Amino acid sequence: MNQIGAQRMHRIHFYIIALLLSAILAQSPARAAETASADADLDQAVQALKEELLELNRDLFILEEELLAPSDTQVMVFVSVDVGSFFSLDSVQVKIDDKVVANYLYTPREIEALQRGGVHRIHLGNLKSGEHELTAFFVGKGPRDRDYRRGATVRFAKSLGPKYLELQIVDLENKQQPDFRIKEWE
Repeated sequence: MNQIGAQRMHRIHFYIIALLLSAILAQSPARAAETASADADLDQAVQALKEELLELNRDLFILEEELLAPSDTQVMVFVSVDVGSFFSLDSVQVKIDDKVVANYLYTPREIEALQRGGVHRIHLGNLKSGEHELTAFFVGKGPRDRDYRRGATVRFAKSLGPKYLELQIVDLENKQQPDFRIKEWE
């Protein structure tokens, strides 16, 4: 093939490529719209699956809690702080019938939340009906920044239905000391 024939072939290839590109570009907005629509549909499907997964996870958590701690045998222990100027809480240990059921070390953010009126569920478990003894040990800094470790004990009767107990840290203004109480919720 001579030089003129080769140039002609290149022009023909160029025109074919140009025609193909123009055809592709002419279809491109339609394809782009289809692709965008497909992407939007896919995003919606993924979002719907995420929401369904969250619902299933919540239902599974509730079912697990009901299976592990049925309401008839359920006992919950909470920690609360009233004012807290005479005692700075570090940790709490909870024993029920001489068995340690909870150890918790508080962060500064959690202590702030408790001092603002928050309540922390430190234990959720099962107990059979009858008499039981709960002992709580509070560790922290007391008056004059001294290390403080105090305990409180209560005997309680567990009957059918859930039982709620609150470990309270209360300031006694007249004694300038903290007081540790265990309150049974009715």
